[in-house]
Amino acid sequence: AVVSTQSTGIPEVSQPAMAAISLLTLEEKSAIERKTLWSSKEEAILQQVEVSSQPKIEFFASLLHQHPLVFHPARTPRDLMVQWERLRQYSLLADQTVQPQNLAESVLNFSDVEEQMTDEELLAEQPDPLLQGEMRKIDRRHKLEIRKLEDEIKHWHTMVGGPDNGPFSFDLDNETYAALRGRLVRYLMRSKEITLGRATPSHQVDVDFSLEGPAWKISLKHGIIKFHGGEFFLWNFGKRPIYIDGHPVIQGCHTKLQHQCVIEICSLKFIFLINQTMAETKGEKPSTSGGK
Repeated sequence: AVVSTQSTGIPEVSQPAMAAISLLTLEEKSAIERKTLWSSKEEAILQQVEVSSQPKIEFFASLLHQHPLVFHPARTPRDLMVQWERLRQYSLLADQTVQPQNLAESVLNFSDVEEQMTDEELLAEQPDPLLQGEMRKIDRRHKLEIRKLEDEIKHWHTMVGGPDNGPFSFDLDNETYAALRGRLVRYLMRSKEITLGRATPSHQVDVDFSLEGPAWKISLKHGIIKFHGGEFFLWNFGKRPIYIDGHPVIQGCHTKLQHQCVIEICSLKFIFLINQTMAETKGEKPSTSGGK
């Protein structure tokens, strides 16, 4: 807002700043001007007012009238009185003297107090009842969280299977279309369409890749797998590609999935296993070759 001119050296106020100043009301301008820093001449006059006189607001009004060229035009008697009280608080008035500190009665710092303390004093302290109460509350809260997680185990067993005995061995029931087998967990596809991505407290997906490993690069809804016409298809909605047997599927594209194909997304790898028995029971034989 302030531009310095090289010719005169006097700062020049820019046009946008002048336009903004013109929009201020008189009350706003007065409030800003009253915050102007006190000059040394102003404080010198206030310092001559003695503490014993106990000046009132009328005295500062007359003082302001006596020195119109020294005090800022925006100053009020109340401003002078507040500033004088501040100078008196810090013993800056002319009739005030600062008492020298007695070194024998000096305040100890933290290091001095720490050196005077012994281990016996620390061990002899009685436990704080308030602290003990807070610790018990935290302990109960943690136990409730553990109990809540234990109650959710059945729900997770429904969505995520346990480890398999072999690399491609699995035993899927008649309600499971297919499975995504990872290094740690196995996701079961129990509907004709499932969403893939990363779950948050406000967003849920059918397949949460964060259970398998680092998933911060995966979108909240990265893609879907859909069973249609006896075949499985994968759509990619995320910014990062999904690799099927090494072939990338970019955003907005889809591809056909085949039995035992490898799905890789952000360094997380899964084997897609199709429930052949369920597809044959429905009269829809899944494809054994992939295409795009």
